[in-house]
Amino acid sequence: MSVLDLRTVNPLVKVLGPIPVMIYVVTTRDVLTPALVGLLAFALLALLGHQRPRVLAAVALGTVALVAVMTVSFGLLTDPATVDDTTLLARVGPLEVWSGALATGLATAVRTAALLLLVLLGGLTTSGADLVRAMTQQLRLPYRVGYAALAALRFVPRFSHELEVVRGAHRVRGVTAGRGPVGAVQRQAGYVVPLLAGGIRHAERVSLAMESRGFGAHPTRTERVVVPFGARDLVLLAVLWAGAAACVLLAASV
Repeated sequence: MSVLDLRTVNPLVKVLGPIPVMIYVVTTRDVLTPALVGLLAFALLALLGHQRPRVLAAVALGTVALVAVMTVSFGLLTDPATVDDTTLLARVGPLEVWSGALATGLATAVRTAALLLLVLLGGLTTSGADLVRAMTQQLRLPYRVGYAALAALRFVPRFSHELEVVRGAHRVRGVTAGRGPVGAVQRQAGYVVPLLAGGIRHAERVSLAMESRGFGAHPTRTERVVVPFGARDLVLLAVLWAGAAACVLLAASV
């Protein structure tokens, strides 16, 4: 069992801490620096994130697939005139694959993967409610803005549930729109009106609940759950920046 659990760390450390690293990764043009940063982010997620093996495997395989697809895409779509001083690796009809194009695509893909892993470092270990609480408590974000945005985000799983209910109701009642692509489009169009009606009803219930609790009546509000920001969070923030600096120095020395 690890000493530190990223799920208990202040969300601002996991969300705002990697931002300087992300800015630096965007400015790099080599492959080694973003690769080291991405490996460090994945290691922190695996060791301290307490994620299920299935989630870690999906992140790893998805990252590898993203790098492969972007590298090949750049290799095929890059203008040959810009890389004609490199080696021609293959020719498939009108398409030419140059080593310079693949190198450019690989560097871009690794940068994108590193940025994605840095985002997932906080995204997979932070809940939206805790992030809003931290922003209102530490960053002094007006709670009207934070909790209103959180209420809007919670419409997404609500719509997913409503869609399953509507689909089940259609199946029970034998509603059919035929087969093939036209039937599929008609079925999807048949879900629009029930979803809109359900969304309006849910919005009314949420607005009445917030109004009955005095939401927005005062400039500040008390918090039932306090998200602390202590010495441990400062240490983790320093470790993140130190690890990124070490990756930069290691890449520069190679």
